Amino acid sequence: MTATAKEIKVAYRKAARLAHPDHGGDPAAFRRVTLAYETLIDTKRRADYDRSYGATPGGAYSSPAGDEGAHFDAPAAGSRASANVRRPNTPRNTAADAPVYVPPFEQFGGGGAVPLIPADVARQQIHGVPRKRGIFGAEARIQREMRTVQLISRQILTAIPAARLINGLQSPADNSHIDHALLAGYRLAIIGSMLLPPGAYAWNGSTLTHGGRSVAPPQLGHVVRRMQDIFPELNVTGWVVVHSTDGNLHQPVIDRHRRTAGGHGSAYGEGSGLVEVVNAAGLVRGLKQFLGSGPAPNTVNVPVLARLLRGMH
Repeated sequence: MTATAKEIKVAYRKAARLAHPDHGGDPAAFRRVTLAYETLIDTKRRADYDRSYGATPGGAYSSPAGDEGAHFDAPAAGSRASANVRRPNTPRNTAADAPVYVPPFEQFGGGGAVPLIPADVARQQIHGVPRKRGIFGAEARIQREMRTVQLISRQILTAIPAARLINGLQSPADNSHIDHALLAGYRLAIIGSMLLPPGAYAWNGSTLTHGGRSVAPPQLGHVVRRMQDIFPELNVTGWVVVHSTDGNLHQPVIDRHRRTAGGHGSAYGEGSGLVEVVNAAGLVRGLKQFLGSGPAPNTVNVPVLARLLRGMH
């Protein structure tokens, strides 16, 4: 097969959009598409496949004769509609179910393959801790991030056993950092935080205001877009949790207002649902809904987790 890495990525994104369960696709077909991409994009795995199975019909992917690009075994045209039909005797995985590792670690047993990360690392729900970066405001930032870690640990990780929290990543979009990334199944939440006094605030998708004055939350929109580009198999969103100075999870109160027609885009991705600004109680409620309603929320996506861990600072 002679497809370039760029052609493989383009073909994968097209097939992934069709097969993604979030858009009505078949989870099994989506897993096949993802496996094909992981095989094709890795030079060694691709060479091994070409030597062993490249000419075998019925594989996870194929390249038609004379086709110089990449071709993925995407679902048939009618599969999106049929995927919405409930299959009898096939219970849906829930967020509260025990974690399922994809690929399973036992498959590495006798085949000579080396797992991407050790099994005991994949079983950990929390990776890394907030650390000092730079000089100014380091202690306040660390305390704020620790409040976020504690909130997620107590309220979300206990409810979603397959969720994995990674603290302190290098941002792939610029020279900044990502405070927290929370992965469960095929959904990823990028999380930042800020500390504000109690009161009533308004968020319109672009601006956070209080008493007529604008308050600038951490800019996450461009980071979310870049992470979505890196992980096209995932549904990536951004969240800014506003902690109250008095420790009340329901303060400050943050009202959401629709932007008026004709509003322009910004780094926060308003209008496209890229970033939400919420208080602590809203973060717990929102993340449980977002992660728990995804396809196979009890899945630990080992290749994605391994790549996120490599991005830790």
